[in-house]
Amino acid sequence: MTKDLRIGIIGDYNPEARTHQVTNAAIGHAAAALGITPLVEWIETTRLAQPASEVLGDFDALWCAPGSPYRYMQGALEGIRFARQSPRPFLGTCAGFQHVVIEFARNVLGFVDAQHAEYDPSASQLFVHQLACSLLGKTMTIVLNPASHAYRIYARGEVMEQYYCQFGLNPAYQPLIEGGGLRIAGFDTDGEARILELDDHPFFVATLFLPQLDSTAERPHPLIMAYLQSALEWREMPQPLANQRVA
Repeated sequence: MTKDLRIGIIGDYNPEARTHQVTNAAIGHAAAALGITPLVEWIETTRLAQPASEVLGDFDALWCAPGSPYRYMQGALEGIRFARQSPRPFLGTCAGFQHVVIEFARNVLGFVDAQHAEYDPSASQLFVHQLACSLLGKTMTIVLNPASHAYRIYARGEVMEQYYCQFGLNPAYQPLIEGGGLRIAGFDTDGEARILELDDHPFFVATLFLPQLDSTAERPHPLIMAYLQSALEWREMPQPLANQRVA
């Protein structure tokens, strides 16, 4: 029997943006393979000016989409924080990765002035900086941490993925991010972070690349398959456990 699954996408939807089109399509590919009917709703960042729990509480999983700068950065951060604390399945791609870094730096590590260079390039705490070489349109190798969830999902040590970005985690802050509990699960060949994940969460993965660009109906992307499978498991959990909050 087909199952419905509510997916909330945090981002300012643009029907003409290819990255938004492929996000919807990739969810459809993985859902079809799992026998799920995805009920996808895009949540504009300005809607998250109100408490995130009121807007996002009924979704089975959340995704922070490409499309930075968002109309309301704080709204995106509140959505990510809600997903991290709920804790319910979460995937952040491209700008989603970047804003995961800022949310974690501010709310877990205590760097209240942590900033993203796209919003304020002169900020003193640029946890997300402009990359020396743009990754826009590039396909590159990612080396996976053997102890990571991502490694188990891909079932191999190296993968090739496509990017659509010019900003990433500042390497100067990588030790702080990982030391605080946000694991660097995948690196580029220069050792810079390309996949982040939380260990003490059912599914919390952020990728600087866009797995949705490499998804087809015949070959749904494994990360997106794992994300939806986790959402199914989340939905079936007893609610007192499902709503247990983390720090």
